[in-house]
Amino acid sequence: MSDISKNSIQIEAPVADVAALLFDPAGYPEWSTAIKSATVLEKDGEGRATKIEMMIKAGQVKDRVILDYDWSNAPAALTFSLDDADMLTQMSGGYTLTDNGDETTKVEYELTVALSMPVPAMMRTKAERDTIDLALKELKEKLEA
Repeated sequence: MSDISKNSIQIEAPVADVAALLFDPAGYPEWSTAIKSATVLEKDGEGRATKIEMMIKAGQVKDRVILDYDWSNAPAALTFSLDDADMLTQMSGGYTLTDNGDETTKVEYELTVALSMPVPAMMRTKAERDTIDLALKELKEKLEA
């Protein structure tokens, strides 16, 4: 079992605006350079994506993944887990939003990844952290533009 990597960022935008962008996984390719495409495969009764196929490129990892999204803690959090992939054997994580009460939002992102090939833990952890930091930076840039 891999350790969880996580980081957070403060965004100068109301929580509703952050949630609208972040809780639309099909729209990730519009602002995240690591997500090359996203296709909704299944939705729940409220029209929210519950299964999405994505093409990702994060650092040296390029893969096709199918992620299952769990909306049970929305609107405060959205989590995901790996359903299928070509190279990854594990990918889970999620976003947690905190309304700071002053039209700013704290976003925490956590991620755990494992590959089908052996990768030293230090390299895997660095790649996870780089992926998290880039996603948070791009999210902030998109919302504060």
